[in-house]
Amino acid sequence: MIESRCYHPLMVQAHTPPVQKGTDSPAAPLAVSTWSGQAREQAVQRMFTAIARVYDLNNTLLSFGLHHRWKKITASYVPVTTGGKALDVGAGTADLALLIEPRMGTNGRVIASDLNHAMLVEGLKKVTSRGLEQRITCLEANAEHLGFPDATFHAVTTGFCMRNVGNLRQAVTEIHRILQPGGRFVCLEFSRPIFGWLRTLYDWYSFRLLPWIGTKVAHDTTGVYEYLPASIRNFPDQERLKQILLDAGFRQVTYRNLTGGIVAIHVAIKRSAES
Repeated sequence: MIESRCYHPLMVQAHTPPVQKGTDSPAAPLAVSTWSGQAREQAVQRMFTAIARVYDLNNTLLSFGLHHRWKKITASYVPVTTGGKALDVGAGTADLALLIEPRMGTNGRVIASDLNHAMLVEGLKKVTSRGLEQRITCLEANAEHLGFPDATFHAVTTGFCMRNVGNLRQAVTEIHRILQPGGRFVCLEFSRPIFGWLRTLYDWYSFRLLPWIGTKVAHDTTGVYEYLPASIRNFPDQERLKQILLDAGFRQVTYRNLTGGIVAIHVAIKRSAES
């Protein structure tokens, strides 16, 4: 049963383990995207904790405001239900959770889950300011070990989260497990531009202009402006992500490119009992 309250920030337990002295975790943020497992998780958590308060502003500036449109289109792929239950994985500041909430019907519930405490605190502010504490629950959870019973949710969404997990296949398998038969997983993520000229321009923006903005304009010390393009380059492209979803047991996996493939929405349906 999904709780209908939204956690107060002080009630959310922080899962980010402290960095142990003497570990061999690299100090340079640029290398984060090549790590796996706990080292990656710890580094990403430190980075998002540092930028949580300005995360929405950064998204708007760096995407020229396009992320709002991308998220609205993503939400439109979530089926409208009556009394539906949905989970937004890697919810961050809860933008996508807020967009899918009306689609769950009168008695619907949404859980906005994220591993990062600071990001959830920012999301909680939005939820409470809209008076939606009884419909959206903010919950700290690891995408690779969600902890919900099998077949709990009608729909699972994620927006710009899958690049940041330590084990992508494990996270996708876990999402498949908690979906009800016939349930839908909708994934919004950066991908590979489909035009050669756009890839060239995008690479220049990502690896040249973006780090310059980070150091000269934003005076960033977290490494987020180096991590973002590196994590995008290392993430599976449209077809490879589709295959990973199929390997996890999903059927009818399709995707839609937005803004020339800079981002893509993957929609995957879990097999029903009859299929």
